[in-house]
Amino acid sequence: MDISSELHKAPLFNNLELLANQVVEGFISGIHKSPFHGFSAEFAEHKIYNNGESTKHMDWKLYAKTDKLYTKRYEEETNLRCHMILDNSASMYYPKIKEMRLGHLNKMGFSILAMAALMNVLKKQRDAVGLSIYAEDYNFYSPEKGSERHFQMLLSKLVEVGTMAHPPKETATYTYLHQIAEKMKRRSLIILFSDMFQTEKTDEELFEALRHLKYNKHEVVLFHLMDAEKERLFNFENTPKRYIDVETGAYLDLYADNIKEAYQTEIEKYMALLQLKCAQYRIKYMPVDIGGDFATVLNTFFMERHKFV
Repeated sequence: MDISSELHKAPLFNNLELLANQVVEGFISGIHKSPFHGFSAEFAEHKIYNNGESTKHMDWKLYAKTDKLYTKRYEEETNLRCHMILDNSASMYYPKIKEMRLGHLNKMGFSILAMAALMNVLKKQRDAVGLSIYAEDYNFYSPEKGSERHFQMLLSKLVEVGTMAHPPKETATYTYLHQIAEKMKRRSLIILFSDMFQTEKTDEELFEALRHLKYNKHEVVLFHLMDAEKERLFNFENTPKRYIDVETGAYLDLYADNIKEAYQTEIEKYMALLQLKCAQYRIKYMPVDIGGDFATVLNTFFMERHKFV
């Protein structure tokens, strides 16, 4: 039986940890075929073994030659602190999908699987990870830790969020990014997953909240989630349809072709503004199409992680 094929068909929230591991393994196998080589644990130097240390990385060949105990130190051993932030508003549950699985995800499903994959990597590299979730309220906060129990708790929380029967409506991104920034005292890699739709505050106030995340010399990555086919290109059938704002309930009845060009102009203008502001604040801005794979997320993570080495 092809286990990979079976997992691809499996419901996301019944197999989150296994699917996350498959995403990471698939990415790593692809590294050898691409110009990106930043993931593999590269040997850096030897250090003298001290009593009580783990013997996991003992260099037995060197011991045979020198009769002295040395361990291998790896470049990845940086004790990275990573804090992930998840936008849990109603717009993140677009498009509506009855049963999510690999290759068939909405924005929330894509974000959760991407975060689980990053947690998988962080665990393997003995780094610490924390999690914040917000929508109408600051729903959840957990500081950065590196234990197996902690990782399992965070995965369980992601499954809980992904299977919510009635997700929150409005988004208070501005308010809660400020609150999260105040909690981050030690230098960390902060990763935000959001579609950047908001129902209150001006763009400038949102940008000010993003800039607040950068204080204390944090590295910040914004993954801007979109269903590119629908939300960026506005490729709908040109028949009468009602378009509903899932957060406010406001709606428009129209033909898609009548506003398609104007819509595309406005969405590109907004994305360009986001990119400009993030560049000014030295925030890594990455648009992510949920119809694609996870290479953008993982590549970006490893490149940003390298700044902590």
